[in-house]
Amino acid sequence: MNIVDKTDDEILAIAKPLWRDLVRYSNEGKYGEFARNFSSTLARAMDQVAAGHQFANSELARNLSEAFDALGVIRRGEHVTVVYRQRSTKKPGEWLGRLVLGDEDGKVRIFGASIF
Repeated sequence: MNIVDKTDDEILAIAKPLWRDLVRYSNEGKYGEFARNFSSTLARAMDQVAAGHQFANSELARNLSEAFDALGVIRRGEHVTVVYRQRSTKKPGEWLGRLVLGDEDGKVRIFGASIF
């Protein structure tokens, strides 16, 4: 079954551990683990040097709270986007997290992820 055909609850159940891992490995600065569920397209596009620089120099990327809230699911084409409310352990306020998921070779993979 294609991910866009799943219910919101099914999508959120798939997305939560993927987002949790991104938060954990971003905080730890472990790029290899951070990127392990990326689609092949995203993995090729991601520059390890730039990602390493972000991990080393971004106070937000190294201090994400493991407490986050899913705000909703958006379906577009062959992908779904899960939107999160994300907080930091060091910076006051809230950020918007975006996780784009799709199917690749029979597995759900991450096609995009960002915090802004």
